[in-house]
Amino acid sequence: MIKNKKYPLYEGLTKIDNVKDMLRKRTEETPDSPALSYNADDVKVTKTFRQVEEEAVALGTWLMKQGHKGQKHIAIIGNNSYKWLLAFFAIAESGNVAVPVDKDLSPEEVMRNLKMADCTAVFVEDALSEKVKSFKQKNVILLSELDSLIEQGRTLINNGDKSCLSVEVKDEDVCCMVFTSGTSGVNKCVVLTNSNMAAEINYTSMLFAPDGSTVAVLPFHHAFGLVVGIFMVYYYGKETFINKNLSTVSKSLVNQKPQTMFLVPVFVEAFHKQIWREAKKQNSDIKLKAAMKASNALLKSGIDMRKKFFNSILTPFGGNLEFIICGGAALDPFYVKEFRSWGIEILNGYGMTECSPCISVNRNHHHKDGTVGLLEPNVEVKIAHDEEVLVRGPVVMREYYKNPEATAEAITDGWYHTGDLGFVDDEGFLTLTGRKKNLIILSTGENISPEELEIEIIRDKAVCEVLVYEENKKIIAGIYPEEGFRGNKEYFDKLIKKINFPRPAYKHINEVRLRDTEFIKNSTKKILRNNKDNYK
Repeated sequence: MIKNKKYPLYEGLTKIDNVKDMLRKRTEETPDSPALSYNADDVKVTKTFRQVEEEAVALGTWLMKQGHKGQKHIAIIGNNSYKWLLAFFAIAESGNVAVPVDKDLSPEEVMRNLKMADCTAVFVEDALSEKVKSFKQKNVILLSELDSLIEQGRTLINNGDKSCLSVEVKDEDVCCMVFTSGTSGVNKCVVLTNSNMAAEINYTSMLFAPDGSTVAVLPFHHAFGLVVGIFMVYYYGKETFINKNLSTVSKSLVNQKPQTMFLVPVFVEAFHKQIWREAKKQNSDIKLKAAMKASNALLKSGIDMRKKFFNSILTPFGGNLEFIICGGAALDPFYVKEFRSWGIEILNGYGMTECSPCISVNRNHHHKDGTVGLLEPNVEVKIAHDEEVLVRGPVVMREYYKNPEATAEAITDGWYHTGDLGFVDDEGFLTLTGRKKNLIILSTGENISPEELEIEIIRDKAVCEVLVYEENKKIIAGIYPEEGFRGNKEYFDKLIKKINFPRPAYKHINEVRLRDTEFIKNSTKKILRNNKDNYK
């Protein structure tokens, strides 16, 4: 059993200069290994690293033949799919700029984003084509047509067209422009260069190393889901199975048996509640608690019986799951300890789109509960006088596209202002304590981080979602209950009384408001704090 302690960085991989370089080097090193797989009509299709690069170059050649070259901004809209990724790779191969757009936006919001990013073309899933019907149709490329376009690209290459193969990708060139998915304020368009992306892939991979396949469930238009969940795994030469939508996650896990997954807290919390719900349904919850206690005691003696004790818990995850990399929002350390008891290590990480996106992550065998891990190599963190976390390094974005005011506000002397509060301990682990903009400042001058209270409340079996906020000098807890507890105001009043008890009076929640519907969230399942409907 490997002990949790400091050990050398993973440095065995060939450094890359950009995404195009990543595809090429991976083909050179492991051409016939499985790279990306997916289901088509319930049949698994697997693409090798050689096939992915060859198809990307062919599609990129077709793109350039149509005049899409020289850093043109090309959007991608669709569900997670192999063709979505192939469109991104083709854009990168041809030296253009990929602009991932959230498929769940309204047609008006989609067109606003395309205009904001100055897109000249768009790849779109057929079922979503109505969202871009006002876009110049000759520059709308349906993802269903990719097979045909790839064949046209192959023909061009066979006839001597080397335009895509010979594209020189410069460090300062833009690789992609990603829209922020924050929970407050208007989204902005983050410009990430080739050097940003290369630094992220090279350096994050030195902290964490997967030792098996993954199942991708996070949306590709989100930087964490794409860069860390896909590109980093690709760089390592491991297979990623592309899960199409949330309804197929359980089936994908059982069939693909991943070793690692990349998730946001809402997935972890949902899995956790499902495990305990199932245990209670089978009248085995007391037995499970006893097994966890016994297993944890054995672990302290160096004896690991978790696979034997908790086979029924591990099987729905495929039976091989060892690591969950969790990012995108704060996760209560309580879940980390519970999953560890069952044999799955949750490694919390931290980042944001503006930092390509990873800043820190707990390592496979060097982690600390309650923190978001160790800093990525070559990334510096400074804690400002007000405890805001500032970041500097090669992963920090170039700018917000055509928004110099917002850029100047976010970056000062090379330091990116994250808006998060935290500290770095003497071992180098970063801990976050709250969000600067979310602080509740009372008339007494006391500051309260709503996240601190939300983490306590969400642990309860009856709570599905929670949002803590201030209204008329009172602290309110808005709660969307789990089924079976809806409308039970008495239960939640008792819960809040229990949570208030050990805290100073100024941190007490004054009122509970139960909701009949879920909170409105963004595409990464974070509750939108700036949406007025979430405060009803």
